[in-house]
Amino acid sequence: MGQKLKIAGWISVGAMAGVLTTVSLQTVARGSLAPLPLEELQQFAAVFGMVKSDYVEAVDEKKLITDAISGMVSSLDPHSAYFDKKSFKEFREGTAGRFVGVGIEITQEDGLVKVVSPIEGSPAFRAGLKTNDLITKIDDTAVKGLTLNEAVKRMRGEPNTKVQLTIFRKEESRTFPVTIVREEIKTQSVKGKLIEPGYGWVRLSQFQERTVEDFARKVEEIYKQDPNLKGLVLDLRNDPGGLLDAAVAISAAFLPDNVTVVSTNGQLESSKSVYKAAPEYYRRPGTTDPLRKLPASLKSIPLVVLVNEGSASASEIVAGALQDHKRATVMGSQTFGKGSVQTVRPLGPDTGLKITTARYYTPNGKSIQARGIVPDVMLDETAEGNLFSVLRTREADLEKHLSSGQNVEQKDEAREKAREAAMKKLEEEAKKPPTERKLPEFGSDKDFQLQQALNQLKGQPVTVSKTQTERKEEPKDN
Repeated sequence: MGQKLKIAGWISVGAMAGVLTTVSLQTVARGSLAPLPLEELQQFAAVFGMVKSDYVEAVDEKKLITDAISGMVSSLDPHSAYFDKKSFKEFREGTAGRFVGVGIEITQEDGLVKVVSPIEGSPAFRAGLKTNDLITKIDDTAVKGLTLNEAVKRMRGEPNTKVQLTIFRKEESRTFPVTIVREEIKTQSVKGKLIEPGYGWVRLSQFQERTVEDFARKVEEIYKQDPNLKGLVLDLRNDPGGLLDAAVAISAAFLPDNVTVVSTNGQLESSKSVYKAAPEYYRRPGTTDPLRKLPASLKSIPLVVLVNEGSASASEIVAGALQDHKRATVMGSQTFGKGSVQTVRPLGPDTGLKITTARYYTPNGKSIQARGIVPDVMLDETAEGNLFSVLRTREADLEKHLSSGQNVEQKDEAREKAREAAMKKLEEEAKKPPTERKLPEFGSDKDFQLQQALNQLKGQPVTVSKTQTERKEEPKDN
């Protein structure tokens, strides 16, 4: 089928220096448009004329128009956006998980940019940047006051151009400049390994164009190491989503042929779709099925899916499909709750519109919008409990978020109190040495949730959370 690929979503805990969501573009194909509200358009023209003639200084007419368009679209929900020439170029450059930049994953701390981790082999990695380094200046611009996206844009650029970052390294109590030459960065969205004989672990950090092929290769590698695999852990923790077709493909790798993976519903007929576990729903034109060489046993091997509050959108599609078909045990924490689909439509050669066109539904017809996937088994982050998960942003926390259209909205009054307690705990942890306060790396032998997943696969006792309960959809702020 001629696939109309849509974006399942991108809600990130941090940001990648130079990475933006990757999507395939869909052209506008509408036979008719609703009648235009002439009175309101006349009012808009009147305001435009007054601003142009009466404002204290001359204004850029094109900027006024684009800002008006941007405001109109951004008022809809947190995921719809207008792309001007520059932002549209940056958006499309993320395709296939490639971008030009310095190669660091970043977040914000105290108004500064904090290095979460340098990408292995990247210019930042070779320059010696480390986890927890703080970036205080980008070239001559102070970072304090910049948004994370603004900081990302300043670190992006053309290949072989230089950018100077001023670094403050806490543990060494020193500030120093680092000059980095930008280059094309190729991100790796799939990790995996044989944890122990008979049991494998595959982690997806995002759903990109190359994710399905990389996933297939990684699974084949694990099976070569141990052809008699007894169980597999699919790790989707902190995976913010990405391409819808990639989510359908990953689900299809484990599900029986032709069963429903996800359905979508919106105003347009093209938004009313059912996606199934079959190559025509995820294979790109002119390519072969990337899953064709996978071992047949992958469809029946005992499977655990790990999720948390950072698992969003495409991750939730996979977890929901495998859960509804009783193909896997979903373990962890209730997911982010992004159950909407965005379509990117070009408005010309260099501008575009990303607009929410549908809600998506699990095979059993459940919308997880502003609610999330509820795990079969609730797990804490560590043996000591959930330390900071309550501080993670969820779909229901976003201003103007869509409701699910299904759930009775209930307010979780205990959430703010829990956040206050977690903030105090975070402040206390921040005073400890980095080696003592950092949560274990996913996939390591100290990964508590992964160990519980292995116990589940082996039929051994699992340490279930004693504090987590199902989170209901919260009231939408209008």
